[in-house]
Amino acid sequence: MTAGILRGLNVKTFTPAWFLRGPHAQTIWGRLARPRRLVKLRRETLTTPDGDELLLDHLDAPVRDERFRFVLLHGLEGSTNSVYMQGLLSVIARHGFAATAVNFRSCARDPERVGRSIPNRRPRFYHSGETSDFDFVVRTLRAREPNVRLLAAGASLGGNVVLKWLGEHPGQTDVAAAATFSVPYDLGAGSKHLEDGLIRRFYVNRFLATLKKKTKWLVAHFPEMHERVDLKAVMRAQTFRDIDNAATAPIHGFRDADDYYARSSSIHFLGAITTPTLCLSAADDPFLPAEVLEKAKAVASPAVEFHITECGGHTGFIAGSAPWRCEYWAEELVVGWLAEQAR
Repeated sequence: MTAGILRGLNVKTFTPAWFLRGPHAQTIWGRLARPRRLVKLRRETLTTPDGDELLLDHLDAPVRDERFRFVLLHGLEGSTNSVYMQGLLSVIARHGFAATAVNFRSCARDPERVGRSIPNRRPRFYHSGETSDFDFVVRTLRAREPNVRLLAAGASLGGNVVLKWLGEHPGQTDVAAAATFSVPYDLGAGSKHLEDGLIRRFYVNRFLATLKKKTKWLVAHFPEMHERVDLKAVMRAQTFRDIDNAATAPIHGFRDADDYYARSSSIHFLGAITTPTLCLSAADDPFLPAEVLEKAKAVASPAVEFHITECGGHTGFIAGSAPWRCEYWAEELVVGWLAEQAR
C-alpha cells in the first residue's frame, strides 16, 4: 500500500510557487487562503491523570491500511483546525491511513462557536517543552491498538514537543517513526529573532493577543494563580520573552523565561534520539535564525535526518503553478516519508 507513495514528489528540492516567492508570503498565504474544514473529524474527550481534558480529533474516513496510525501535534495557539493540520489530515485520508490529531490544552476549537477555544479544567496550559500529555496520548493509543504502529508528526511547537519526547525516551518503541517541520529548535534564539522587524513583530502580536486573553481567564478562574502571575506584566508584554517571563514560566514551574528556554528547547534532546526522524525546515523561516538550523543538524543523532530547504517560510512550503493550484509540499513529504518508514 505504501510503496511508491513518494513517487512524483521531489524530496531533495522544493520550488516555491512563482506567486509566493518570499518567506512571509509562504508563511501567511495558507492562513488566508486555505480552508480549515477539509476533513471530517470525530472528537474524543480524554481525561488526563491530573483530572484535566485533552480533546482528540480522530480522522473520520475509510481506513484501507490498518498497520499504523498517525498522531499529529499542532503549533503555538493552533488547533486541529489549523490549515497545515487539515492539510496533513487530508493527505492521510487520501491514502487511506488512520490518524489522531491532538489539541493541546486550551487550544481545541468549539465546534458550536467558530473561533472560540475550549478552556481547560486545571490551572495550566501547554508549552514547547510539555511532553507529558503527548506521552499520555501515545500510551493510551498503544494500549487500544497494540498491533498498530504509531507515526508522530509535529509542526512548529508541536514538532519541538515530539523531538523533546523522543530525546527523553531513547530506545522507545511506541512511536515507530517521527517527522517534524518548522521546529523552533532553540526557543531563546527564536524569541530574540522575532523581536526585530515590523513583520516579525506582527507575528508575535497575533500570538500575544490570544495568550494574554487566556492568561487573564486563568487568573480569573483559579485563585491560586493570583500570587504566581503578575497580570499587569502579562498585559504589558510585547515580546515572547515578556510573556514567557510573566506567564509561561510561573504557570508551569520555571524560574523565568531563560529557564524555560533552556529546559524546553529540543536542540538539547536531538542527540539522544534513536527513532527514525525527519526534520524539515526552511532556511528563510522568519521565526528562527538560519544558523540555529545548522547547529541543530550538527548535534542531532544519526537517527535524525535533516532536510533544510532554501525557502519555504514557516509551515509554508507552497508550490504550484497558480493560486488555485497550490501544492503543499511539506505535508505530502511528511506523510509519505513516515509511511515509507513504517513499511
